[in-house]
Amino acid sequence: MFLLFGLKTAVRDLPGRRATCQYCGQFVHHHLQERATKFTLFFIPVFTTSKNFTIVCTNCRHSSAVKSRKKNALLT
Repeated sequence: MFLLFGLKTAVRDLPGRRATCQYCGQFVHHHLQERATKFTLFFIPVFTTSKNFTIVCTNCRHSSAVKSRKKNALLT
């Protein structure tokens, strides 16, 4: 009997917002990304083990981690 299990990371782009970049100082659009790691059983995602959010500047491509509270504030 074979039991196939593993982890899969999926990246999803979320709508961003215009803001001033902390790295380059330009007022440009920032993209918000969600990285979700999921436990898979027979290549079917069963449950999410972790979620991370990052915001990426479109000018200099600098990325920084975002907590879920700040992510909710950016989406509204």
